[in-house]
Amino acid sequence: MSKILIRGAKVLGGEPQDVLIDGELIAAVGTGLSAEGAEVIEADGKVLLPGLVDLHTHLREPGREDSETVLTGTRAAASGGFTAVFAMANTFPVADTAGVVEQVWRLGKESGYCDVRPIGAVTVGLEGKKLAELGAMHDSAAEVSVFSDDGKCVDDAVIMRRALEYVKAFGGVVAQHAQEPRLTEGAQMNEGVVSAELGLGGWPAVAEESIIARDVLLAEHVGSRLHICHLSTAGSVEIIRWAKSRGIDVTAEVCPHHLLLTEEMVRTYNPAYKVNPPLRTERDVRALREALADGTIDIVATDHAPHPHEDKDCEWAAAAMGMVGLETALSVVQETMVETGLLDWAAVADRMSFTPARIGGAAGHGRPVAAGEPANLTLVDTAYRGQVDPARFASRSRNTPYEGRELPGRVTHTWLRGKATLMDGKLT
Repeated sequence: MSKILIRGAKVLGGEPQDVLIDGELIAAVGTGLSAEGAEVIEADGKVLLPGLVDLHTHLREPGREDSETVLTGTRAAASGGFTAVFAMANTFPVADTAGVVEQVWRLGKESGYCDVRPIGAVTVGLEGKKLAELGAMHDSAAEVSVFSDDGKCVDDAVIMRRALEYVKAFGGVVAQHAQEPRLTEGAQMNEGVVSAELGLGGWPAVAEESIIARDVLLAEHVGSRLHICHLSTAGSVEIIRWAKSRGIDVTAEVCPHHLLLTEEMVRTYNPAYKVNPPLRTERDVRALREALADGTIDIVATDHAPHPHEDKDCEWAAAAMGMVGLETALSVVQETMVETGLLDWAAVADRMSFTPARIGGAAGHGRPVAAGEPANLTLVDTAYRGQVDPARFASRSRNTPYEGRELPGRVTHTWLRGKATLMDGKLT
């Protein structure tokens, strides 16, 4: 592989430096670097980050290739600056056996645009009744270490306890979709004044918070690792903060859309804003931003949820829940967290690369931008501002809530182990 010299990049937002890539590794970081025969990338003050890692992506393959495939999803990931994604288990068939997770893993290897780490289902068929083959999935070629029934909640406390006990044996983690099912029957949006005015079924905050409260106590009782998916309420933040103060081994994620959008968007009845968990109040948004800034919430995860147009271009009640997010995540974080002064770029690298890689055990990802480290990198033009045009997405689906909205920042280059997957904003 050829040498690449990135000249004048602000590494993690710091002073401009040069970064030399030689093969799959970073060879040197410093000023005034040169290398004979190297391809030179003039960064011109762009920010250089470690390749982003998404702990929560829906790639839909196998079974729903009409919405996304591993290939199109990883192309979207590379476009957004990601070098590794964790693929959720709610496929058809469900990723609840060694065979299915190995299929997803191999499809990721073939795509070449980013590393794909399959997430295994906690229960057979996501039905919440019987533990899936957790050990077999961990021992498979896919080496699964994260397990989730995301899209559904593991609402049975005994099953959840058993799962936490099982993964403890090999250092795995259970990622919970916190949604008490009985409290959300028929729910269409956040429960509150707006849902009452619109006449839409309400989704109470307590449906999320009650499951989180139960599960942090179970994790403490068992002494196992728990991760909470897509935190969306101020109350959930307080529970996580309390759990961490007790030394409970819990981590939590927030999605970009919950950092920016509120339930007020639902007044348009545009199904682009229909998501699980739902968009909440301005107070919740503020609490989530503050919690991400102070470390109560550990990471940003996209919950990239592609849907074909027929599942979104319909009336609100019939529309599927979910939004695509891989190609806009970093821009939303720049607007909500960096430009507000809540995070600097080094902290963004922590929340979107270092820590998700550590939680998921993604070897070679979330590493420092330093000599001898894998050349998994993303270069960001933070001065750019432009309108979101879903027609230009690499994803097979277009269900974004940001269509036509101006967002800051644009990923111009992504490298996976020294190989460019995105050059000058175009997929290679």
